[in-house]
Amino acid sequence: MATRERLNRPAPPTYALTMADVVVQALDLAARVDEALAVQALAFGLSEDEVAIRRPIVLRHLTAPGARALGALTPAGHLVGFIYGLPNDRGQWWSTVVEPYLRRAGHDAWLDGAFTITELHVHPGYQRHGIGARLITTLTDAAAEPRSILSAVDTDSPARALYHRLGYRDLARGVLFPSAPSPYAVMGAPLPLRRLHAAAG
Repeated sequence: MATRERLNRPAPPTYALTMADVVVQALDLAARVDEALAVQALAFGLSEDEVAIRRPIVLRHLTAPGARALGALTPAGHLVGFIYGLPNDRGQWWSTVVEPYLRRAGHDAWLDGAFTITELHVHPGYQRHGIGARLITTLTDAAAEPRSILSAVDTDSPARALYHRLGYRDLARGVLFPSAPSPYAVMGAPLPLRRLHAAAG
């Protein structure tokens, strides 16, 4: 039976950050998947069972053509944030779930010629230093596609506020994924994303 206890992993030490303290760079996510999932567990409130389910999904995503990942690393080499994404394909599971919602809203064309942000997470102790914004803008700057799409829990969260500031807009709301306890919003933005003077994320 799945447990709902959240992971209680040790966190890397936090300190007064400057933009130069944390480096955003290419990440071999397959090699560091457990570290990345530990960050996601803390940021998103995942149980051990949920992490175990997500691990093979992440590894499978990374085999898709054009999949790319970036990590945010402290000077000591701690992974405190990560992002990965891939060119969207209507045959992918995510697309098959969101397509009916986008079609009803008149936005299903966004599934073509888009780079999908699959996951973006920053350790809670390192949030609100602009790391999330740096990760997503750096990743999408290298995309060949003219636009980006993603899904986020459909609440007025700091993550959704960040996406809006970067230029994402709501394409469909109330999207229900199997086994997800909360509805999601699908968001899209033209590339390149907006630059923020005082990014938080």
